[in-house]
Amino acid sequence: MSTLLSIEEPAKKPRPAPPEWRAFTEMGFRPLYLAGCFWALFSVLLWVHAPARLTGVLNGMFWHAHEMLWGFVATIAAGFLLTAGANWTGKNPLRGNPLAALCGLWIVARVGYLAPGRPAFAIAAAADLLFFLWAAGALGRAVAVTRNQRNYGVPLLLLALGATNGLYLWATVQGDYVTLMRFFNAGLLSMAVLTLLIARRVMPFFAKRAVAGLDIPPHTKSGHWQLGFGVIAIACLLGGVQQVAAAALAASGVIALVQWVSWKPWAVRRVPLLWILYAGYLGLGIGLLVGAAQLAGFVVRQAWPAHVIGVAGFSVLILGMVTRTALGHLGRPLHTDRSMVVSYALMILAALLRLAALLPTAATLGLLHASATAWALALGLYLWRFFPMMIRPRADAAAKQAAPVMRVMPVSRPKG
Repeated sequence: MSTLLSIEEPAKKPRPAPPEWRAFTEMGFRPLYLAGCFWALFSVLLWVHAPARLTGVLNGMFWHAHEMLWGFVATIAAGFLLTAGANWTGKNPLRGNPLAALCGLWIVARVGYLAPGRPAFAIAAAADLLFFLWAAGALGRAVAVTRNQRNYGVPLLLLALGATNGLYLWATVQGDYVTLMRFFNAGLLSMAVLTLLIARRVMPFFAKRAVAGLDIPPHTKSGHWQLGFGVIAIACLLGGVQQVAAAALAASGVIALVQWVSWKPWAVRRVPLLWILYAGYLGLGIGLLVGAAQLAGFVVRQAWPAHVIGVAGFSVLILGMVTRTALGHLGRPLHTDRSMVVSYALMILAALLRLAALLPTAATLGLLHASATAWALALGLYLWRFFPMMIRPRADAAAKQAAPVMRVMPVSRPKG
């Protein structure tokens, strides 16, 4: 008797792995991407359709501005950085029950701001500030322990988001609208600087991997100038030197647009995972120029910079990033399906409609509602598609378990 190698395919297609708490809290992007996107969907619908429900100390437009910047955009940034930090350093900054506790603080903050009364606001503010302090501390520890010098400044940017958050909340209690808006804009620019840093690092890398033969520059040197101008703009804004802040902001925006052109946007037109990022980076660059014009005293409504940077920039970039990075870290193929592409189109539509709603026309209210609907559909599609993946182990781990079974079977050897 001799043996031959026999391969038996599984009789049935393997079922998806069951949800696992350990998998869900494995890395920061899993709970924080879902939480941030859900909150963005819910809070915009609440703001547009039921603003009378906002009865907390942080109410009305102040609540909306705060939750969009720190409750949505900064939350996604924290999830990304806690995940990217593991790649940069080889040490996962936060996982398991500590990560769950961080998310618990985030939930307490979101609920507390909606509840009426000073005690609820105080609890929410404390939880919110502790969230950013803890996230920045965990990331900073991973960077310091591994002596990852290239990223020493990244935890400080996350800490700056928490600091501007605290200043905004303090100004809200004081009832000082002028100071409040200055702190909001400082937080917006802190987030812009962090976004520019992240996008400039990952976009050329993603593009070169996805498009064969594409050669684009990383713009490391111009990126350093760009970040320097951004930090100057933040410092001057906080110091009340608006003209210098405007010039620094304009320089940062011009550099962003030059980078965008040099990254050959036409070459990525057939790759949705890339063109959505390019669209968001373009919106961010234009938004920085709009913000510079507003600071310089040109006739630009106060709401324009926040919405161009926040909706056309941050939100479009975020939807692309939470798709691309989640697919990669979940062990999934880096390809979009129809629902993902539709969500991209809806988010861009939501941004365009929101900006159109800022124009003083009779269609303002209808445009605002249409924008909120497109926004909710875009984020709803993302949650519908990615929630089942986020709560389960990596796809490649499940694939190993479902690999074909190899058996050694005896066979008769002919005589002679």
